[in-house]
Amino acid sequence: MGHWLQRNIIEPGKLPLLLALTAFVLTFLITRLVTRLIRAGRGPFGNVKAGGLHIHHVVPGVVLIVVGGFGAVASSRYGFGAAVCAVVFGMGAGLVLDEFALILHLDDVYWTEEGRKSVEVVVLTAALVGLVLSGFSPFGVNDMSQDELHNRGGVISTVVVNFLFSLAVLSKGKARMAIFSVIVPLIGLIGLIRLARPGSPWARRFYRRRPRARARSTLRAYHHDRRWAGPRRRLQDLLGGKPDPVPGRTP
Repeated sequence: MGHWLQRNIIEPGKLPLLLALTAFVLTFLITRLVTRLIRAGRGPFGNVKAGGLHIHHVVPGVVLIVVGGFGAVASSRYGFGAAVCAVVFGMGAGLVLDEFALILHLDDVYWTEEGRKSVEVVVLTAALVGLVLSGFSPFGVNDMSQDELHNRGGVISTVVVNFLFSLAVLSKGKARMAIFSVIVPLIGLIGLIRLARPGSPWARRFYRRRPRARARSTLRAYHHDRRWAGPRRRLQDLLGGKPDPVPGRTP
């Protein structure tokens, strides 16, 4: 284990990234645990207030991101300073993205259905950083040989083609696949081959006069959402807690 860590993490200068990812995940999990205890009225924790104003934890998160980010820019990838800045940045990112839905809606939607977006963004971010830590580079540059990497034209063309793949997948209404295809282009190729989701820009443009394609797209989206909606909600509830029931609606 120590040899693997030295060869694959420390020598390539990935230790700060590993520390940032670890701090990010742990901060999110601890923050969610504390907020759930506050919500249940258990434990010694309580909301932070200043003069009657509720201070959301996105505020100290922004401060930590600024401190850690500028510190990381000023330091190298090696040494104690880089490690500390990585941990500080990861903690700040965990606090900020835990309230991503609040930033998106400019409203306190933490315990609502809209608040589930925060959990989804955190999981997505952790997965993408994990792929980068594993050796994947954006737009598939890691698949190129050293000779190809020295050829700037080849690198630029590879990046452009894979970027267009990602945009095409996004136009098909598959945002998650489009994001992951930035790191793993094969995912973008799969998303490009498969049918677009109904209502997406691709479907409105290319399925307008193809009723069979529209019907297949709608049916496939229905089965996909029905299959994965339950497991996704259970995972979100496990990580972030169940949202408050909508008034007047049976939970």
